Amino acid sequence: MQSDTRDNSSERGKSSEHSRSDQGGGPGRVRVELGERSYDVHIGAGVRHRLAETVAELGAGRAVIVSARPADLVPDPGVPYRLIETRDGEPHKTLATVGELCRRFADAGLTRGDVVVSCGGGTTTDTVGLAAALYHRGVPVIHLPTSLLAQVDASTGGKTAVNLPEGKNLVGTYWQPKAVLCDTDHLATLPEREWRNGYGEIARCHFIGAGDLRGRTTVEQITASVRRKAEIVSADERDTGPRHLLNYGHTLAHALETETGFDLRHGEAVAIGTAFVGRLAGALGRIDQARTDEHLAVVRHYGLPWRLPGSADIDRLIALMRLDKKAAGTAPGRLAFVLDGPDGAELVPDVPEEAVKDCLAGMDRD
Repeated sequence: MQSDTRDNSSERGKSSEHSRSDQGGGPGRVRVELGERSYDVHIGAGVRHRLAETVAELGAGRAVIVSARPADLVPDPGVPYRLIETRDGEPHKTLATVGELCRRFADAGLTRGDVVVSCGGGTTTDTVGLAAALYHRGVPVIHLPTSLLAQVDASTGGKTAVNLPEGKNLVGTYWQPKAVLCDTDHLATLPEREWRNGYGEIARCHFIGAGDLRGRTTVEQITASVRRKAEIVSADERDTGPRHLLNYGHTLAHALETETGFDLRHGEAVAIGTAFVGRLAGALGRIDQARTDEHLAVVRHYGLPWRLPGSADIDRLIALMRLDKKAAGTAPGRLAFVLDGPDGAELVPDVPEEAVKDCLAGMDRD
């Protein structure tokens, strides 16, 4: 085991195209209320340095940190720890990765009295979270999400999963973290595409009750998105009712990710899915043209893609969408989507396949 102290203050102030004044705003805190499984999500510059305090509150004796980021960006957990290097990305979000992590946990002598820390993007929080849920039938986990997408969405809510060749997130479970530390300093060096990846989830939040976040600071956008997710998760931890709202735009998105071999990033696919469900809700008469147009306007505001990939096969996309968990029990020739409507977004379990095909066929192509 190794333990050391690292000064990460030099990382502050680095810039990219999105490292500008709109990242400002004081630190935020969102409480995810789940009884004895409740936890806080801290959002703001420098909050990763709360890690040692958080580990101490848990009473953990040791830690295993699984990081997709350089070692000098990983804060000291304040206890003896082992650092395991990993890589972000959908190709690594597999059962093989989970198995390897569990073996590394065993080699480190990890027990239920210790803690796992993830440090990386959304695929890392998903994969490490699942490994923590399975090892010893569950060890505590703390997430330090370092991408905008992971801070906005993936690190909060307790969903953990990996992919199969047959589809996205088909193997997983629910395992709530003990805390989430969303340090916006980590965002300063994100490439442009990673910003778009996160903005896809922020754009989707516009239509599930988070309000219009255009023009807000980055901290405000993350906090509002996490707050809305926390409200929904607190009401429906296991995805049997209102939590379906969080899948707004995701049914087509997951199919697009699989169909393109994950050439599309998750947030990019969610953006296309959001534009699509606006179009579909309009075609079904659930919303008027102005609201349909608003879906496209919000997606385009964030500089996100809205066209179908030129190579996408509509029949293949529909077959993949049938694998979506919301489609369980849906009648033949029908599909399930979360769609906008007069009372807001809701799960619509009986959408005619022909209407879906028509809307897909009518979308612009890259």
